[in-house]
Amino acid sequence: MPAITSPLLPALLAGFQTHFGPAPTTLARAPGRVNLIGEHTDYNGGFVLPCAIDFHTLVAARPRSDGQVRVVALDLGGATDSFRANATIVHSRTAPWSNYVRGVVRELQLADLAPQGADIAITGNVPRGAGLSSSAALEVALLQAWRHQQGLHTLDATRVAQLAQRAENDFVGCHCGIMDQLISARGQAGHALLLDCRSLQAQPVPLPAGMAVMIVHSQVRRGLVDSAYNERRAQCEAAARHFGVAALRDVPLAQLQPGAAGLDPLAWRRARHVVTENDRTEAAARALAAGDLAAMGRLMAESHVSMRDDFAITVPAIDQLVDILQQAIGPAGGARMTGGGFGGCVVALLPQQQVAAARDAVARQYRAPDGAPALVWVCEAQAGAQAVAWPLA
Repeated sequence: MPAITSPLLPALLAGFQTHFGPAPTTLARAPGRVNLIGEHTDYNGGFVLPCAIDFHTLVAARPRSDGQVRVVALDLGGATDSFRANATIVHSRTAPWSNYVRGVVRELQLADLAPQGADIAITGNVPRGAGLSSSAALEVALLQAWRHQQGLHTLDATRVAQLAQRAENDFVGCHCGIMDQLISARGQAGHALLLDCRSLQAQPVPLPAGMAVMIVHSQVRRGLVDSAYNERRAQCEAAARHFGVAALRDVPLAQLQPGAAGLDPLAWRRARHVVTENDRTEAAARALAAGDLAAMGRLMAESHVSMRDDFAITVPAIDQLVDILQQAIGPAGGARMTGGGFGGCVVALLPQQQVAAARDAVARQYRAPDGAPALVWVCEAQAGAQAVAWPLA
């Protein structure tokens, strides 16, 4: 197991000892992600094509013998919470951020894994509210920490992702699919993963040499309140029931129009996005594997139009950013909104030699509604989550 390296590590270790005294015995790291294509398909049993990125969450932990869990969020000004790992776990009203921690421990309880108490310090640099999966990175890092310190060897990376998703669905209350947790747990350096969100099979797709993954934050904080996300999911489930299938992944494109009679027009448009997006995602994996950035760019453009017109999850600032990037990149790549929607980030794939020009175009032509410039990051595909003993041998 490679050592965990991070510019955040010194502050994490210092913060842990400030709050808890002795040094930690376990360090865990889990990355955020950017989804290249395949939006809102995961909870419909479909396909997604994300990669894990440089941004990550770090957890330092030390077991306790009294069942108490004490946790400090160093990047939230040292906010703290405590609860018992061996008792009924309820929501915190005073520290809502800690519900991710509580939800993870509750899932360990429900899986009969008898979570021990622990002192835990958390920090991270995954931008919150940007659509880069800060919550999944936290959940997966926490589970990796418990897995390591308790020797829970039955928890492989896929099982970690499943428990993390359940914590977010059943305890936090956001009915996300499994993409975010699965790529955080199973990411591969230098690759995207074509994830089948029904079978949970993952096909590594190498990113072409000389290609850059650019993430541009619109500086519009995502308005994706849980109710909006959950509403889209309910509409998709209603459409699946109408077509008599378990999930929209099972609806062939050729059946969409003939089977529309009697279905609410809004739910039909939501279904059209999902069905066509699944086709685009599989085609995109083939295009990337072949190094065909022109085809990938066309698919990304079609994906964005579908998110804008059929799924109604983009906002004007995001649409403007996508247009600026598509114009700057031309046929050598593409850009689209990424994440759940309603603000957040755009992802662009482009040749390395065009990064400076694309960055300049964004700087010259874009301002958020409040006048702020966009934030631009060029990322590399990273490996998934890991946990190690501390101090390192």
